[in-house]
Amino acid sequence: MKTVITKMNRTLFELLTGIMIFGIICQLFVFWVKDRADYSAGLWIGILTAGISAYHMWRSLDRGLDLGEKGAVNYLSRQNIIRYVFITVVLIATAVTGIGNPLSAFLGIMGLKVSAYMNAFTRKISKLLYGEEILPELIIEEPACEQEIRR
Repeated sequence: MKTVITKMNRTLFELLTGIMIFGIICQLFVFWVKDRADYSAGLWIGILTAGISAYHMWRSLDRGLDLGEKGAVNYLSRQNIIRYVFITVVLIATAVTGIGNPLSAFLGIMGLKVSAYMNAFTRKISKLLYGEEILPELIIEEPACEQEIRR
């Protein structure tokens, strides 16, 4: 299991970990409501949607940043629209079919945002699995006028 996790992109892992922690914390509060099954189903539909959206966001950014400036803007805009349409369809399907509570599904989807804010906490979990992050040294470019002065 650890080898599968460490092959995953570290930032995506941290985001998915935060979404799962948020889902577990919210699930604890679901035990106090009257219609537990409906709220719980909606919550986990939302958590699954947030996880799929996080993966889609990572994949879109990974591919989009390889394009040129204009191509990246167009590509990433299209991918954002696709992601938002997917989330809207999930919420509408939850409301229409009656499978799960749409409000708890929305709460689960908000796990994507909460997970981004929990980054300091999920980074500690990531360090336990991945180890310390080794960043490449910064390359500092000198302005052209300073390069000419040295000549």
